[in-house]
Amino acid sequence: MIEGDLQAAVEAGVIDAAARDRLVAFLKSREVGAAARTSSGAPKFDVTHVLYYAGALLVMTAMGLFTNAAFNALGGYALTAIALGYGLGFTALGAYLWRKPDLRTPAGLSIAVAVAMTPLAIYGIQDALGVWAGDKPKDYQSFFPLINASWVYMEAGTIVAAALALRFFPYPFILMVGAVALWFMSMDLAALLAKRYAPNDWLSDWELRRRVSLYFGAAMILIAWALDLKRPWTGDFGFWLHLFGALAFWGAITEASDAAAIGKAVYCLFNIGLIGFAIFLDRRIYAVLGTIGVAAYLGYLAFDVFKDVLALSFIISLIGLGVIFVGIFYQRRRESISAAIDAVLPQALRALRPRFST
Repeated sequence: MIEGDLQAAVEAGVIDAAARDRLVAFLKSREVGAAARTSSGAPKFDVTHVLYYAGALLVMTAMGLFTNAAFNALGGYALTAIALGYGLGFTALGAYLWRKPDLRTPAGLSIAVAVAMTPLAIYGIQDALGVWAGDKPKDYQSFFPLINASWVYMEAGTIVAAALALRFFPYPFILMVGAVALWFMSMDLAALLAKRYAPNDWLSDWELRRRVSLYFGAAMILIAWALDLKRPWTGDFGFWLHLFGALAFWGAITEASDAAAIGKAVYCLFNIGLIGFAIFLDRRIYAVLGTIGVAAYLGYLAFDVFKDVLALSFIISLIGLGVIFVGIFYQRRRESISAAIDAVLPQALRALRPRFST
């Protein structure tokens, strides 16, 4: 219908044929983008999608529980074989479903499950060959709660597997597995470096770990930001990297050793800036962490600096109430506020703002 209308406009002399072709190409690209958002990136909360995600997470969890009970009986090579079997099976299922546009969600989740088998497969090989970057860990189940330098190989392999999967199956949830591996690596690589360069100095060990997490977090945030700018209409590929990158970066800043009052004040300003950064990127995780940081500073004032001033508790309560109303105001006028920000920013900064919200 639209192409026919445009052709009629050409025949009437309203537009030329070149303009018609550009408009047709533009409208088709918007249709493709809308289909991609619906099939691969747009969050949904109906029963079907809840079942999809619940099933995928159950499979991932089951493999972790399975290894704890059956590893001693099977051994490393058998464990690797089982993980590869799961991975290949879910890859084949995902590839089959991916060809059906209305089944992109279960397809992408199947590929994510396949990628999640990577650390298990590598763990089996490491255990069979006795190849560990640090001390030998207790069991695979400890991979999730325990910081250990020996997990680094597993995390690196998972990141590579996630990158390869995204090359052929661009589904945002696959990045969740890779982002978790990056987050874990920020802690485990720090443990490995600390073991080698600060084995007997607790303070140096802690500072090294903090700095590695800081740099890793900053790198994840920059990668997520770049994804927001590069692929704004094909799905939210930056969400998980923003989440774990922000946690690593903000956690490292929060654990800084400077406890002086001026250091606390700078920390508060940093968190206020983080809230502004959240508005600039339209990413809520930075606003959440920034608000927690400001609240921590106000708690420091209340309990350490002005502990005898009763009125401060009421003042902080009023500030908190004000923050809630500011949040309500922002939520209701989000688009107009975003437009106002764009209006005052120079072109160079406007180009750095992602064009979709989450």
